[in-house]
This record gives sequence, structure tokens and C-alpha cells, in this order.
Amino acid sequence: MLQPARTKYRKAFKGRVKGKATSANALNFGSYGMKAIEPARMTARQIEACRRAITRHLKRSGRLWIRVYPDVPVSSKPTEVRMGKGKGTPEFWMCRIKPGRIMFELDGITPALAREAFDLGAAKLPIKVRYVARAGIMI
Repeated sequence: MLQPARTKYRKAFKGRVKGKATSANALNFGSYGMKAIEPARMTARQIEACRRAITRHLKRSGRLWIRVYPDVPVSSKPTEVRMGKGKGTPEFWMCRIKPGRIMFELDGITPALAREAFDLGAAKLPIKVRYVARAGIMI
């Protein structure tokens, strides 16, 4: 699974996902993309599950780019522990996804195959997505 090798700080604030995506909101690598249309916090496990679903459907054809990276640690305290005594230990990694962010890109395949692969991958994600394509290509 994806996670940083090292970070400047061990624990982070929860934060809020506000506003629209200003970066990574256009296709840069592939011809087809999966774009988020609502804000969310996506875990490394969800990203990996989506990646596996897409690559299995492609059967070694085409190329996949992952444009999101889980770089925010999420801490939690063990069950049945009393209040206080500080913040819990980091349990997993997540990334904040703003609406309009391109999360995955595909190239080297037909539009129909890209649509099917993205449908399978989107089923693994907790947000609504839209499929985008380069100008002149319908998906």
C-alpha cells in the first residue's frame, strides 16, 4: 500500500476538505481520466483496491497513472480507553480529495474498455466520480 517513507511530523490535524481542486484538475498523462465530483478523505486501502480493480480488467493492456497519494496520517486511540492521555498513534494514511481532482488516468486502450475499467474502480471508492477524456474522444 501507499504511504510516505518519512514525514516531517508524525501526527496531523484532521482538517477539512474545502473548495474546488486547483491542481491536478486536467488530464496530463493519459487519454481518459476519473475525476472526483465531491469532497472526501480517501484511504490508502481504497486507492489500492481501485487500482487493483482497474488493472485486473485491463489484462496488461494500456497504461495506468495514479494521481493521488495518501500523505496524511490518521491517528486513533484503542477501544475502551478513557478520555485524555494525549492523541492516539497513527493507524493509516489518507489523502484529501477536492471536487474536480483527476484521480486516475488511462491510455493505450479503447474508450469502451476505459469506461468499464473505471466503473469497476469507482465501485471501490467512497465518492461519486465522472469520467473525462481528451478533446474529441467520447467515453
